[in-house]
Amino acid sequence: MRSIAIFGAVGALVAAVALPAYAASSTPVDATATLQQVAADDAQSLVVASQATSAPLDRSTYSATTPEEIEQKKAEEAAEAAAAAAAAAASSSAASAGVDMSGYAMTAPGSGEVRYPLPPGSYTEGRTVGGGHDGADMLAPAGTPIYAATSGVVRVSSESYYGYGVGVVIDGVVGGQSVSTVYGHMTNGTRQVSAGQTVQAGQLIGLVGSTGRSTANHLHFEVQIGGGLYEPYAWLAANAG
Repeated sequence: MRSIAIFGAVGALVAAVALPAYAASSTPVDATATLQQVAADDAQSLVVASQATSAPLDRSTYSATTPEEIEQKKAEEAAEAAAAAAAAAASSSAASAGVDMSGYAMTAPGSGEVRYPLPPGSYTEGRTVGGGHDGADMLAPAGTPIYAATSGVVRVSSESYYGYGVGVVIDGVVGGQSVSTVYGHMTNGTRQVSAGQTVQAGQLIGLVGSTGRSTANHLHFEVQIGGGLYEPYAWLAANAG
């Protein structure tokens, strides 16, 4: 009897363990579900109305995209603001000297990196480099507008610059070369730029006069490239545009 009871208990234990496993293995194969399928059945979905359209991106509202472009744009805007402030101060000075600057174009004609310092047709060619004379005398009526021949930084802007009288010196770069241009004998109180200011080629910088060592109204214009003097008329003819 004891043996029968023991065998019966063992049989019951085997049945209890085996039946759930058998039940699980007997599930039809097509009813099983993978984790991916379960996730797909429970996944979230987004329904978009057929009338919905993507809004167009207007790229005209910005022009700088990289940090370098943004910094360059900021520098240009700062330079323009400084130039405007300096021009306003110079115009005020000109007004106090009895000179009206309001009727003059603020930029010279042309689009090149070199511009003529006087408007075309407004001057005649006078003395040039040679015999101790370092520049070209561009003969023009008093009050003729003078423009920066190149972009650059104003090194000198003075009402009394040695024999030049009212003079301006601009240091720039043209074609990879350092170029300095000198403008002398301007009318008192008409300078439109100040030392340290960044200017653009063709920007108004003053008016023709006869200050300093001068006997007639004209612009004394010098061109120095790499520290050496160049003949201004030929240089302008070859580079200005």
